[in-house]
Amino acid sequence: MKHMRDDIKEIFLSEEQIQNRVKELADELCEKYRDKNPLVICVLKGASMFMMDIIKQMDIPLEIDFMAVSSYGSSDKSSGVVKILKDLDKPVEGRDMIIVEDILDTGLTLDYIIRLLWERKPESISVCALLVKEKKEQIRNFEIDYTGFSVRDEFVVGYGLDYNEKYRNLPYIGVLKDEVYSH
Repeated sequence: MKHMRDDIKEIFLSEEQIQNRVKELADELCEKYRDKNPLVICVLKGASMFMMDIIKQMDIPLEIDFMAVSSYGSSDKSSGVVKILKDLDKPVEGRDMIIVEDILDTGLTLDYIIRLLWERKPESISVCALLVKEKKEQIRNFEIDYTGFSVRDEFVVGYGLDYNEKYRNLPYIGVLKDEVYSH
C-alpha cells in the first residue's frame, strides 16, 4: 500500500511548529480585533485547516465566511486567470475583515480577491497568510499583515495545501518530490 509520506522529499514544517505559530498569530489578531467583531474569510480549500485552527485560538467575537477561488486547476503553476467558484454569503460593507490564505505564491489570486472586496466597502481588510513563497515575481498591490512562515520556492503540500486534491490531510507541511508533479 502506498503512503502519502512516500511522496514527500522533506518535512518543511512540523505539526508542532505550525501549531505554535498559529497560536502566536491568533494572539496578534485578538489584540488588534478585540472590540471589532471581525469577519474572518477563509479562502477555500487550502486555508480551511489553518483558519479553523486560528479561530479556535481567538477568544473574541468573530464571524466566519468562505470564498472559493481558483487559479491553478490541477496544475502546479498558476494559470493567471482567477475564477470565483463560491462567493461570500455575508455582506461586508462597514466590516473589519481578515482574509485567511494558505499560501502566497504569485499574489495574483489574493490581489484579485482584495480588489473585489474593497469594491464592497468594508471598514478594513487584513491578510493572514500561513506561507509566503520567497520569489521575485510576486504581484502585490497589498500588504501581508500577518505571516506564518516564509517558504522556499518549492512545491509544498500538507495542512490544507494540495497537489491535485491530494495531501491536504497531512498534519505537517512537506516538500513534494519533483517526480510526483513533473510528469
